Amino acid sequence: MSCSPYQCNDTRLDEILRAEGVWRHGVADADPVDERAVAQMDAWLSAGRHGGMEYMERYADVRSDPSKLLSGAKSIISCAFPYRASRRRDASLPYIALYAMGRDYHTVIRQRLTRAAMRIESEFGGATRVCVDTAPLRERYWAAKAGLGFVGLNNQLIIPGAGSYFFLGEIVTTHHFAPSRQCDTTSCGECRRCIDACPGKALDGHGAVDARRCISYLTIEHRGDIPPLSGINNKLYGCDECQTACPHNAHAPSTDIPEFEPSDELLSLTLDDALALDQERFSKLFSKSAIKRTKLSGWLRNAAEIKRYHSK
Repeated sequence: MSCSPYQCNDTRLDEILRAEGVWRHGVADADPVDERAVAQMDAWLSAGRHGGMEYMERYADVRSDPSKLLSGAKSIISCAFPYRASRRRDASLPYIALYAMGRDYHTVIRQRLTRAAMRIESEFGGATRVCVDTAPLRERYWAAKAGLGFVGLNNQLIIPGAGSYFFLGEIVTTHHFAPSRQCDTTSCGECRRCIDACPGKALDGHGAVDARRCISYLTIEHRGDIPPLSGINNKLYGCDECQTACPHNAHAPSTDIPEFEPSDELLSLTLDDALALDQERFSKLFSKSAIKRTKLSGWLRNAAEIKRYHSK
């Protein structure tokens, strides 16, 4: 069972989005978020499982109702862009998450969806708002509502048969498009490979993640020392173990978006290279990369932790 690509009922919308590199998309009515989903998010925050990401506590009203993001919103167009590059770092080098190997997706996807949104306004009318991760919109929730896939036990949006190596972006619009058919596959079933593979044992088995134990959080968002026994191993930036273990990623498509291909310098960066970076070199190397989010201090902390881990 799977989700058929391009389930939207409007051929012209398909053409507009495909022209901007959207691999698959779907549409959901811009209704308030389900009460059950709101309660789950509130419980997760109350338990402190978001770690130091205090920004997730803000704009709860907007996060629960897209009409507060764009007045008169009628539809949310959820778009998936594959980011798995054809070239990858050698396994002997410190690991960098696949999503961060190319240019910062916030910029790339926003540019592409902004062009698409302008064409949607021109051809269909109404107002639009583009969201790429930073807006208080629950992107995996809306992607599932739009029929792209389902949220797995690793808390990733999984497109059946294609996996989870996708960036998500949304166009909220006051024009009403017919909603897409829901995905046939709605859960991971009996599979628990991601749970078993998680180095920090951050997955609770019910689809939630404890960020305080997640290597991706600890190497990117966390400020301060890496907790002992975190399982960082060779993880320099991010992790991906829960995605690598997922059987849906066995045939994940490679991206054809050139901005997501890595540079030769990043592909060959060694641990010694990482430890030798100063602020000037770090800023130059990662000026257009999502890696700049960890800042030089976090980058050097991660590199030093890897060195300590392997010197035991």
